[in-house]
Amino acid sequence: MSTVSESQGLGLKDAPPAAPPISVTEKAAAEVKKHIADHLASGAIEPGGKLYLRVRVQGGGCSGFQNKLDLDPQYNEKTDHKFEFHGVEVVVDKRSMLYLSGAVIDFHDGLNKSGFTVTNPNAKATCGCGSSYSM
Repeated sequence: MSTVSESQGLGLKDAPPAAPPISVTEKAAAEVKKHIADHLASGAIEPGGKLYLRVRVQGGGCSGFQNKLDLDPQYNEKTDHKFEFHGVEVVVDKRSMLYLSGAVIDFHDGLNKSGFTVTNPNAKATCGCGSSYSM
């Protein structure tokens, strides 16, 4: 009768943690940190308060779905998933997570494109202006 050690067996103990279903680029995280610092400096948040980057999907737009990014002081461990990217805590409600698997949040500050973008590989088609999509 042979025995199998934990490290030889299924490798569960040594398996790397699963990759988060969404990601935030370093550039986007730096921009979010600036916005959080501005809120703290303006007194909009009480000292010691916390802001999360909330990512969600809402129905709307001409193609059916829109992504929304907000700074939110609320995190509910029962209804939200929480992730950390480059020092920024990100929360996504469980319903939105169904639509965001593989999405990448980035920030652009070029002449032709400026602002946050959410690239969602699950989107089948986007509207002409790119602000909404269908699945």
